[in-house]
Amino acid sequence: MRISVGQFRPTGVVAENVATLRRLAESAKDDGAELVLFPEESMFTVRHVDGPLAEAVDAGWSAFVSEVTRIAADLSVAVVAGGYEPSGTERPYNTVVAVDATGKILGTYRKLHLYDAFKYKESDRITAGDRGTLMVELGGLRFGIMTCYDLRFPEVARSLAVAGADVVLVPAAWFKGDYKIEHWQLLLKARAVENTVWIVAAGTRSDNTVGHSAIIDPLAVPVAFLGEEGEAVETADVTRERIDEVRSFLPVLANRRTDVDQLGSVGS
Repeated sequence: MRISVGQFRPTGVVAENVATLRRLAESAKDDGAELVLFPEESMFTVRHVDGPLAEAVDAGWSAFVSEVTRIAADLSVAVVAGGYEPSGTERPYNTVVAVDATGKILGTYRKLHLYDAFKYKESDRITAGDRGTLMVELGGLRFGIMTCYDLRFPEVARSLAVAGADVVLVPAAWFKGDYKIEHWQLLLKARAVENTVWIVAAGTRSDNTVGHSAIIDPLAVPVAFLGEEGEAVETADVTRERIDEVRSFLPVLANRRTDVDQLGSVGS
């Protein structure tokens, strides 16, 4: 299956951002993509929203989802993108929507781990997810979805892999900072090789976020990647055959022990 990552700089206006999504999706389609992953905050970036966040989300979420489904149907390409969903409170959900190539919504994922780290507190504005993880099937492959800071919690990717994910999609808005690009690249590779799955990651590129979107194979080899481009698409072939090949000599999922917590510690 050919998959693209789309990287761009979101504004605070839904209409501007979905126009960019369409432009990038058209480029992905020209590259032969059957699925395009867009970043977290594809709907809009919180930093540039005028007025109360909840009001902007209430006004924008349905329009954003409608436009994503329209892009998918018009171009016959599956689309996965991140936005903000009303929660019924002043703190909306950070939500990813997955749509197939006919425009059908396959599911939504609400970000489980909020970014309360590095002197930032996402939970001041956002409500944590309450529905667990999400798995969808496209083109004969099973896709698990997680968002940005979830990447730092290996149990999320492991639970998806154990449940049968072939590919883990990671929309993100990875903040800049000392060693943050190194963390991003290291964690993407670690989640790939420790679970022998493909990792497909799309990040925003802005004054505050790093970009560096990538497609990484089950042996942690980057096969497509971007740097600091403000608007770009990269595409690669993602196959079940590569998973089978890697697992034939690195069967970590088959070798893992699930009784470790019950074994206790060994005294010196």
